[in-house]
Amino acid sequence: MESRGKWLLIHFTGDLILVTHMLMSGSWHIYRRGERWRRTRIHMRAVIATNDFEAVAFDVPVASFHTARTLERNTSIPKLGPDLLQGSFSEDEAIKRLVLRGEEEVANVLLNQQVLAGIGNVFKSEICFSCGVSPFTRVSALSSAQVECLMSTARRLLAANVSESAGPGIVTYSGGRRTTGAADPGARLWVYGRRGKQCRRCGTIILMRKQGVGARSTYWCPQCQPLPLAANDGGGGEVEGWSTPVRRTRIGCS
Repeated sequence: MESRGKWLLIHFTGDLILVTHMLMSGSWHIYRRGERWRRTRIHMRAVIATNDFEAVAFDVPVASFHTARTLERNTSIPKLGPDLLQGSFSEDEAIKRLVLRGEEEVANVLLNQQVLAGIGNVFKSEICFSCGVSPFTRVSALSSAQVECLMSTARRLLAANVSESAGPGIVTYSGGRRTTGAADPGARLWVYGRRGKQCRRCGTIILMRKQGVGARSTYWCPQCQPLPLAANDGGGGEVEGWSTPVRRTRIGCS
């Protein structure tokens, strides 16, 4: 089994590889033989069965077989950057890939799976908030301390949302994403999805703006995450509710 972002590669003997992509709704379930599925068969795309277990792909829109050679030629399946959840994660390599994107906005770079593998849209906003970094800051304007904070916080927040208690390896956390550490389910996230609400740290109103080629929703606190005062307008013009940033030097990795 090999994961590449939301691509899942299942390697069989005889040079046969099943490649699936989850997009936004797909999932794999594992059941004991004879156990009742939690989804109906109309949602089933593929089943892999042994004498004891069944792995069922539900609502997986992309599923195809490959050999090692055809997989290598397939340009739609990405060659990922360092995986934040792997024990072999190389921070030096990740930082090298990050700084090469100097003219891009940091939140967009965090989503680039060829730079760092594992960060999705929710965590993008949460990581930037936790480090006090404006998501519209160009990578070239980041300090070394900010880069280190982004890396360490990304690993910590992602690791907090998986569990190894069921056995060896990583099992996806089944609850909602969580970054604040609060026990209250309604206070799981710092900024994501909280447009118009008060910042949990300073009380400033959380803003939201579409960002990047995919127009992904980005949430941030303009007080806790000031844009650098240098000529860096984030490349997106005016933002509704934008206030003049306050110069701050504190970097929080909480």
